[in-house]
Amino acid sequence: MSAARHARFISRTILVQNNDVDKACRILNRILSKEDIFGQYRRTRYYEKPTYVRRRINYEKCKAIYNEDMARKVQFLLRKNRVDPHPGAS
Repeated sequence: MSAARHARFISRTILVQNNDVDKACRILNRILSKEDIFGQYRRTRYYEKPTYVRRRINYEKCKAIYNEDMARKVQFLLRKNRVDPHPGAS
């Protein structure tokens, strides 16, 4: 685990307000899942063969590229997000 990922998690503090521990636990679980702490725990719980590690990493890279391209395409197609939604129309 790299130091940068570890430092992100340590810098978090969850405050329990009005004795609402369930809400604090939900917030903590959201933070842990967003920073992929649960995923990393699941991956390192058992031994993973090097071939499976390579396949998983390649899959994650391809998925990230695909999601980035799709997000860019959606941003382009949504006219309301453009600076001038109807160019040339006066």
